[in-house]
Amino acid sequence: MNDYVNEVALAEEPEETLSMNPRKFILWLFIVSIIMIFAAMTSAYLVRRAEGNWLEYDIPAIFKYSSVVLLLSSITMHWAYVSAKKDKFTALKTAISITFALGLVFLYMQFQGWVELVNENVFFVGNPAGSFMYVFTGLHAFHLISGLIVLIFALWASFRMNVHAKSLNQIEIAAAYWHFLDILWLYLFFFLVYFH
Repeated sequence: MNDYVNEVALAEEPEETLSMNPRKFILWLFIVSIIMIFAAMTSAYLVRRAEGNWLEYDIPAIFKYSSVVLLLSSITMHWAYVSAKKDKFTALKTAISITFALGLVFLYMQFQGWVELVNENVFFVGNPAGSFMYVFTGLHAFHLISGLIVLIFALWASFRMNVHAKSLNQIEIAAAYWHFLDILWLYLFFFLVYFH
């Protein structure tokens, strides 16, 4: 009888469900939607390029240097995450601030790349080769601006001591999104260099 009661009690216990922080879930949905947008755009690029009437031009060298800047910003973002895990608050704030500054430098370099494109007579309107370049880089820049906003919130939370070893959600979200933006840019850059 006692074994039967224990079996019934075990059977009635609800199964443990998998759970995820709602903000992290939204972030991953957002990342998947961005991936789908850029996958569709790179496919459209390849199809349109194969049709001919494609303007040949040099990809601005500054895009290569801006890639290095973005890679450095991923390193400082990881430094911020590690600092949060170890409750090194000064290093956390410093690392997020440097990441933010490198993000601004990257955006400035992207703008300078557009200036170089204009100097090469590559415009948004005209040949689709130029249009795709501006759309790819512009859409990535837009998402990078949203990443900078996420960094501002993470920095604000770190100043309020809301980011620490026992509360890592905010910095994990910021780091995941920032690293994703870095990987996305590297994909776009190598795609444009290879299929240009």
